[in-house]
Amino acid sequence: MELQQDNLIYLYLNQVQNEKNLSDLTIKAYASDLNNFHNFKTNSYEEQDIIKYIEHMRTNQNLKDVTIKRKIIVIKSFYSFLLNNNFINKSPFSSLKFQFKKERKLPKTLTVREVGNLLKCIDRISELSDDSFTAFIATRDAAVLDILITTGIRISELSSLKNSDIIKHDHLILIHGKGRKQRLIYVSSQTTWNRLKYWLSIRNTINTDHDYVFINRYDNKLSIYAIEDIFNKYKHLSKINPDATPHYLRHTFATNLLANGADLRVVQEILGHSSISTTQIYTEVTNKRKKQVLKKYNYRNKFDI
Repeated sequence: MELQQDNLIYLYLNQVQNEKNLSDLTIKAYASDLNNFHNFKTNSYEEQDIIKYIEHMRTNQNLKDVTIKRKIIVIKSFYSFLLNNNFINKSPFSSLKFQFKKERKLPKTLTVREVGNLLKCIDRISELSDDSFTAFIATRDAAVLDILITTGIRISELSSLKNSDIIKHDHLILIHGKGRKQRLIYVSSQTTWNRLKYWLSIRNTINTDHDYVFINRYDNKLSIYAIEDIFNKYKHLSKINPDATPHYLRHTFATNLLANGADLRVVQEILGHSSISTTQIYTEVTNKRKKQVLKKYNYRNKFDI
């Protein structure tokens, strides 16, 4: 077992990636979690190793329960894989039970004004493009950011978008989400749709050996890291929240849908959440904002009667 550890981890990661359609970033995190545990453990896959590792993460690494829980879920899944494939006779998790503190962090969002500043910045850069290369970059970047703003899709989903996923006559895009789940998203903004069409008119003049919509200067698929770089570039240019990440756009999209009266179940489907409890966190954001508005602007607060 010891000598086969690297191979076993590789086999496990290969299986879960194929079954769950996980991103490369998630697989990398899984590998790190498993290797860190393997380097820590003292016995040969015993219950005590799990208990000691949890204590180590809490006391020595000062990790929060939500992070520890995530890591333990990965390790437990790995043991299930070993057991199901007869690499071990018994999983140490069979008699272990854990209690973790539930920590619900409110999603971080941008204000409507910040999103507006981001869109204005896109327009300015597009207008200033004075040669074919800068026009190529500006047109692509504008489409990338506007699609994220308008649809709330994940950057991994945007990176994987193909020409064959664009349903032009209906303003729809087919999204390939987590767990190989597919969903159709309607591009409701005509300006966004026009930006996408304009980019496609440029993109489709380029001969590549793949069908991905968004590409880099080397005609390769635009990676999630490249999309993050694009967002960071325009984030700084538009002078919005310097701590913002592309995922803020997804949070902002969902929060504003619910704040404006959208049905929770419909928002769940649009976002591609497998559980409605994941979507419900956005209602807490809208309730928090309502509380802030009422405390600040409700005229009744001015009376001491």
